[in-house]
Amino acid sequence: MNKLLLTLLLLWSCLAGRSQVLTLPLSEPATPGLWLCFRTRLHLDKEPSEAELRIAADSKYWLWINGTLQVREGGLKRGPNPQDTYCDVLHGTRGLHRGDNTVAVLVWYFGKDGFSHRNSPTPGLAFSLKVDGKPTDTDGPWRVCRHPAYYLPQGEAPNYRLPESNIGFDASRDIPFQLPDYDDRAWSPARVLTLEQAGWNRLADRPIPQWKDYGLKTYTRTERKGNQIYAYLPYNAQVTPYLKINAPAGLSVDIRTDNYRGGSATNVFARYTTRQGEQEFECRGWMNGHCVIYTLPDGCEVQELKYRETGYDTAFDGSFWCDDPFLTRLWTKAQRTLYLTMRDTYMDCPDRERAQWWGDVVNELGEAFYALDEKAHLLTRKGISELVDWQRADSTLFAPVPAGNYKDELPMQMLASVGRYGFWTYYMGTGDRELMEYVYPKVKKYIHVWKTAPDGLVIPRRGGWTWGDWGDNKDMELLFNLWYAIALDGYGRLAQLTGHEAEARWADATAARLKTAFHRKYWNGTCYRSPGYTGEPDDRAQALAVVSGTLPPELYPVLRPFFGRHYHASPYMEKYVLQALCQMGCHQDAMDRMRLRYKDMTDSPLTTLWEGWGIGNEGFGGGSYNHAWSGGPLTILSQYIAGIETVEPAFSVFSVCPHPGNLSRVKATVSLSEGRSIGADIRKDPGQCSLLLTVPRRTQAVLLLPQGYSRLEVDGKPAEPGTRLKAGSWQVVYR
Repeated sequence: MNKLLLTLLLLWSCLAGRSQVLTLPLSEPATPGLWLCFRTRLHLDKEPSEAELRIAADSKYWLWINGTLQVREGGLKRGPNPQDTYCDVLHGTRGLHRGDNTVAVLVWYFGKDGFSHRNSPTPGLAFSLKVDGKPTDTDGPWRVCRHPAYYLPQGEAPNYRLPESNIGFDASRDIPFQLPDYDDRAWSPARVLTLEQAGWNRLADRPIPQWKDYGLKTYTRTERKGNQIYAYLPYNAQVTPYLKINAPAGLSVDIRTDNYRGGSATNVFARYTTRQGEQEFECRGWMNGHCVIYTLPDGCEVQELKYRETGYDTAFDGSFWCDDPFLTRLWTKAQRTLYLTMRDTYMDCPDRERAQWWGDVVNELGEAFYALDEKAHLLTRKGISELVDWQRADSTLFAPVPAGNYKDELPMQMLASVGRYGFWTYYMGTGDRELMEYVYPKVKKYIHVWKTAPDGLVIPRRGGWTWGDWGDNKDMELLFNLWYAIALDGYGRLAQLTGHEAEARWADATAARLKTAFHRKYWNGTCYRSPGYTGEPDDRAQALAVVSGTLPPELYPVLRPFFGRHYHASPYMEKYVLQALCQMGCHQDAMDRMRLRYKDMTDSPLTTLWEGWGIGNEGFGGGSYNHAWSGGPLTILSQYIAGIETVEPAFSVFSVCPHPGNLSRVKATVSLSEGRSIGADIRKDPGQCSLLLTVPRRTQAVLLLPQGYSRLEVDGKPAEPGTRLKAGSWQVVYR
């Protein structure tokens, strides 16, 4: 492309008010796992006081200004909807100064679809800069070249669910392209495309923070086993491994973690090819595990091994502690597991898939209110927006999205997402009415895809994958009806909130009719069971009957023994079983079942919870060893055992009703916005339960009377159940 044409294209793009995509010349093919270097220069007549940079890439980028790294792994996987692309919006001068400035960008192009990314046909970069409020053009053309050191290493490629490739790096071919004095005159001018020509379409502002960078750290310990060094992390983490060695040229160093698996679950590894002499390397693609394994050939003299933890920018501000170390450890492992499954999206697991399955997200978003600070909820907001913005022309929803090679609807997971414990739980925790207004018409379309039979029961829909849970003894007819009832509950509340009274009445009436018909048809005197079902009674279905409000409360004592005999739910659905026991008033039963079902996970040296019950301590067999859908006990312990639950949106009014059972001491905090926290310090003695309660500013606490207590005192004075406490510290006694 000649210089005049390039200039005309740049001018046309600016005049049209559109961003441009910089990419390879036509003669250069776009291949998976491609790494590109971009460079340009710009001149500023004065010292900048403020700058705004809008920058996007397919798929990830690293940005240097004047030789200093300013953004490490920028960009989000595509996309906010099936067509568009995310764009980072960066503020601050970021190393710009008066005079000449050099901009260098490294772009990693995945080049293939995955369960968390829709690929575009164009590897490249979009870059738009304002300095002190004015658009600022570069002084010369952008130039581009393939980074000569990166390659796709031989070996098993990551499974089809992951868009990322393995990373190979040949240090002998490295170039210091990010340095200001690097000579890029031999590079080609970047080809310029419109967003539409590139297949990027609209640029949507990044809705979540840039990653938190914890810095390079030394491993807790290392252990040599033959030609391998096992470098142990303090906990399961998202890391980019680092090494500093002295070696001859041409040796191959393999880097992977302890959870590397083959076959259909193959995840990522890196391979580093040495140059002569002292050298250092940090793998730019993150991996996770409890241990990084470096395989080093003879001739490599190791000088340093380190790791850089990065992750979603949120703080572990929520907490739970009790005098049973088992339950405290279980809660803490659930918190760690949740954090590991957050990055571009919520994930089922950070290794095999990195995919935003919405059955998982429903559990995760509920845990986030008790475990993390308010920035975590931006990831939930992003996930909700993506789910509805990927809605298909036939009004169905499907997940995981974003996705390029997945398309099947899991009907029950979609009902869970739009229901009482999905979207509505997000609203009650955040008060984000704006998002609820946006999603309402899309949820309405999906709810009305479902039809009921003349008797009021739902007509099951196969969808793309008729999945109820892992494991056996799933009574699918019951599960379809109960998830639909829970979805109607959430939809009715959503319609009421957004001023659609007729739809709210329809949802409430449809749910009431369904519950009546369900109980009449399926209750056999001791539990629910559908006529054609031949397996053992399903504990999942009984739990959903409770949490949906279908089982009449007077039958709670009849159903209670059931949950001490039947254990079929996966860790995903176990959350609803525990919740059902608490809603039935059987809080001690819930903790006892928790101790039984989660014993292997909690006693394991692994710091995270597993996908299934059958994973051994070595972390293999039966699924991944980091699955946040298993974290239901975190929510249960904070919401029901410590007894802190939102009553009005954003915890502006919250209830306090502790049920410590056989525990003598429970302490919990719930983080709100602006550094505020709810605090509860509970001590149980024979005959009474005392509570030191911290009510943060702009909130009120509603005191409820726990089971087994008949009197309530606040700061030594009698009080009635339902008493509201304003901001401050209060001494509450239940007698």
